[in-house]
Amino acid sequence: MFERHAGGERVILVALDFGDPDFSESVAELRLLASGAGLEVRGEVQGKRSRPDAALFVGSGKADEIAALVLATEADVVIFNHELSPAQERNLERRLQCRVIDRTSLILDIFARRANSAEGKLQVELAQLQHLSTRLVRGWTHLERQRGGVGMRGPGEKQLETDRRLLGVRVKALRERLAKLGKQRRTQRRSRSRQHVLSVALVGYTNAGKSTLFNALTRAGAYAADQLFATLDTTTRKVYLPKVGEVVLSDTVGFITRLPHDLVAAFRATLEATAEADLLLHVIDSSSPGRERQIEAVEKVLGEIGADAVPQLRVYNKLDLTGVAPGVGRDEYGKLQSVYVSAQTGAGLELLRDALSEILLAGRTPIEIGGDEAGAPDDTSLQPTAFST
Repeated sequence: MFERHAGGERVILVALDFGDPDFSESVAELRLLASGAGLEVRGEVQGKRSRPDAALFVGSGKADEIAALVLATEADVVIFNHELSPAQERNLERRLQCRVIDRTSLILDIFARRANSAEGKLQVELAQLQHLSTRLVRGWTHLERQRGGVGMRGPGEKQLETDRRLLGVRVKALRERLAKLGKQRRTQRRSRSRQHVLSVALVGYTNAGKSTLFNALTRAGAYAADQLFATLDTTTRKVYLPKVGEVVLSDTVGFITRLPHDLVAAFRATLEATAEADLLLHVIDSSSPGRERQIEAVEKVLGEIGADAVPQLRVYNKLDLTGVAPGVGRDEYGKLQSVYVSAQTGAGLELLRDALSEILLAGRTPIEIGGDEAGAPDDTSLQPTAFST
């Protein structure tokens, strides 16, 4: 009756409508998150409330409805599309007789699955431990019996949470290692700055097509997939722009509404490259009905990491799904504001290259531009070269 994903757990999704205009989009996003975590969704429970219940988040009747669905579908986990307090999680687990996690834990689990670099893994583990440390009040005996599972990968399997002191020691060690890596990264950026190498960072909502655009511009072959958080580790390449010279282009982790604060804090060292870039390419999924909400979510995170003052060019991607023709948008003074492209088909990429050259030339003095006079190649396309961060 139910199709079981390989290694996936059976889950029930719960979402309450508190009057938010983007409720349906948020629920659809929760489904994508669950799918990205390899879970088998056995059912959904939705409801409306004016405010969360202090003890159970949902009302008593709704809790009984969820419990009945858990029993009928033999679900292993109930996932709430909200942030639950430690007390609410504990009360719900007792009431539902199964494991309960919130949206934050689900996102952390996906990050634990996708992180590949040593720094990325350290950042995810730090975020997990910081999140779990707030749940020490519930006791950790249940984690000692865990063999893993959604919301429990990484630190949960190491049993660090069984001892507050060990957890604190581990968090301190992770922060020191990340600080050291951050220092090395800043040294590399200063070296590039002394060489007058311009830096451009791709930012945007998760699954907006950043990695596909990055590959189209650099031919780097970075991993790209139609799923949330396909990219976690920053990928950087040097490319060549006519009249501008070599430019460092970076593909970064995507943002999401209600991005866990612990994740933003843990990835701050990586995201510093965004704040120190000469230009941000804000990639937007033009086919998404919730693109305005997604733009706001990205702008909020950029503000949190101190990147809101960096010049920005909006790139409306996925024109192949909308039927809109490629083009550029300018303000009343003729300043470039946006470019409309399809990274998948390549439509509008030449317009984007021209826009990049125009903006970067306008923001630099002739001495800082390594143009054709500096011996740059005549090929008008972007020519990637390997670049290690």
